[in-house]
Parts: sequence; structure tokens; C-alpha cells
Amino acid sequence: MNKSPIKNKVNLVFIPVSDIEKSKEWYSRMLGIEDGEIHFDHLFVADMDGAGMILDTMPMWRDENGELPRLNVPAVQFGTEDIHQSYQFMKENGVELVTEVQHDKFFVFKDPDGNMLMVCEDN
Repeated sequence: MNKSPIKNKVNLVFIPVSDIEKSKEWYSRMLGIEDGEIHFDHLFVADMDGAGMILDTMPMWRDENGELPRLNVPAVQFGTEDIHQSYQFMKENGVELVTEVQHDKFFVFKDPDGNMLMVCEDN
């Protein structure tokens, strides 16, 4: 069997959003994103540490009714040094929290489009 030419590295993740400007502002506020660029009127490429993140209105991937796909499970995880402080920050900012802090380690929340995301304390 030949060795795979695909790297075992995540370059970036795409998150489906309905409004690129509003989502850019929300994610920038919640994650402390200070820079990034909008491309083609539907992509926001965030300047991130680690794997990159692109917010995308996904015109190509909408269903026949024009509905936006959603992340219905927490497929993307963001890190923190203090899980309880992060939970409180999200709560104070009116973010929809799906779980409380679990095992003193993580919690799940939703973005304004209903995508489920996770915050997990770094070791």
C-alpha cells in the first residue's frame, strides 16, 4: 500500500453562517479575533492561532430551499486556559449555552446560526 499524499494536519475549518458581516462581528467578539479578510462577499477568513477558520455563507452548499447547512454536533473545539471564566463570559454575552461545564473540562454552545461548537480547557 502506498503512503497517503494527504497530510495528517487540519489546515482550517468552515463554519456555515447566514450573514457574513454579523457573524464576523460575533465571532470576533467571542473569540477575540483581531484580524481577517472577507473574500468573494461570502467568506470571512479569520486570523487564528492553530488551525484556521473560515465563516462561509455557503451559497454553493445550500439545499434546494436555499437553507443553510448547520453543524448539529460540536464538530469544532476552541481552547481556553480557564473553562469556568470562558463559560461565564459566554453567559454574560447572551450566548446560547447547550451544556453547563462538563467534567470541569468543556461546554457546548451555539452561534447565532445554531451551529453547535465546543470550548475545552487546554491541558
